[in-house]
Amino acid sequence: MGALEQQLAELRARIARAADECDRKYASKQIARAEPDVCGDEVETPLGRHFERQTLYEGNRQHGCADIGALSDLPGDLLDALSGGCISQTHPEEWAFLDTETTGLSGGSGACAFLIGVGKITREGFHVRQFFMREHAEESSLLDAVARYLSGFRVMITYNGRAFDQPLLETRYRLHRKRPPFAGMEHLDLLHGARRLWKLRFESCRLVDLENQVLGFERQGDIPGALIPYIYFEYLQTRQIARLLPVMRHNALDILTLACLTGIVPHAFKDPASVPLRHGAEMAGIARWLQAAGDLEGARTLLRRAMNTALSDEILFRAMWDLAQLERKLNAEAHAVAVWEDLASARNPFRVRAMEELAKHHEHRTRNRAEALRWTRAARDLEDSPDLARREARLERKLSTARSPALL
Repeated sequence: MGALEQQLAELRARIARAADECDRKYASKQIARAEPDVCGDEVETPLGRHFERQTLYEGNRQHGCADIGALSDLPGDLLDALSGGCISQTHPEEWAFLDTETTGLSGGSGACAFLIGVGKITREGFHVRQFFMREHAEESSLLDAVARYLSGFRVMITYNGRAFDQPLLETRYRLHRKRPPFAGMEHLDLLHGARRLWKLRFESCRLVDLENQVLGFERQGDIPGALIPYIYFEYLQTRQIARLLPVMRHNALDILTLACLTGIVPHAFKDPASVPLRHGAEMAGIARWLQAAGDLEGARTLLRRAMNTALSDEILFRAMWDLAQLERKLNAEAHAVAVWEDLASARNPFRVRAMEELAKHHEHRTRNRAEALRWTRAARDLEDSPDLARREARLERKLSTARSPALL
């Protein structure tokens, strides 16, 4: 048996076990006390029928360390900085958190979203509505219902939705000769902010990994995302919807986690100077964003804070290099020289570049050509290049000319 066949066999066994358990738990469309109340119904629209399921995560509950009830108290201008000013003032109840489960992970016109989940913040808690396509003939009805539901929101928040979910759904709407419902909504893809904040700290910024590492929530018996299309194809053959309940739970948890991270990530960009960032890697990540946005003073402040924390060598040396570049741009060359000298004194990826910067500084700023030549030769000893060779030859000529006596 091949690796794929064995994986599929194990998956079928897991699904069968889950289905047996679901048959016992969900006979009355109520789930165990450890989960939110859930109901599911067939919904009829002018374009046909489809299935909808609703989940309420009450406001008095926690999702890991995140307080679900606190979501409704998020400030209306929270998304302003992270969105580049596009989302300046909106109430959290106007934010739609969207995630899809699809028949293929590569997108394209052949893939469709058989399950579309939309979460919203309410005073009662966090509400997730899931639109499910029981067969391909129900896609038109499902898309129509999703469009009407999204019309009540001003902002759509996704995780990698700008590259995947939204283009896929737009394709499906156009294939059905319908106008996609996203034109009147601002779209915030939280993936980009999460990467800026945490890519230096964590190996992975996948949503489920951040859920575990940041929120402290660990899923039990979750379905791997790559296998979800196969579960849906099996459902199309068996018509046993209970087998899809783990997929629906996976989708609902993704949306809940997205909402909880939205209560964390944008704060770091809204006011970086006052946000109590505890990890130097986070400070360095935000500093890079501030530098790219033109806030050089803010970036310098955060990099200095980051360097006073326990950073890995890789992040520390990059932070030192970035700080030196900022110090020079801010006309604090003495500070830049001090950082370059620190970099030049130890083995690191920026050592030669720091020596070259010191050579430039002494040649053009202090006019100390002997010192510039010393740093140039030190750099060539470690990593020679045509530019360094030309710099050494030029400095030698200038020094030789300066030492030669004047001709009468």
